[in-house]
Amino acid sequence: MDRFASFREFYPFYLSEHANRTSRRLHFVGSCGVLVLVAVAIATANAWWLLGALLCGYGFAWVGHFFFEKNRPATFKHPFYSFAGDWVMFRDILTGRIRF
Repeated sequence: MDRFASFREFYPFYLSEHANRTSRRLHFVGSCGVLVLVAVAIATANAWWLLGALLCGYGFAWVGHFFFEKNRPATFKHPFYSFAGDWVMFRDILTGRIRF
């Protein structure tokens, strides 16, 4: 399915692309790193940390996709839904809705 009418429609597809537990863990670690680096950018008033946050988030996620999921990240076809999916999955892991 290449087109999704809503994020609600996209999210089950997103989860199916993150079935591997190691990949989910890498996404989670990357998202934690993003939060830390954004906080550092704010605390130091240095926007260069935001580049680090971007590299951290996508770096961990893409390692998960290319080496564990063996699939192409949804970011390439659905960048906005994929970005939202990362944070919804992060929340779902924190709340125990998705197994870590």
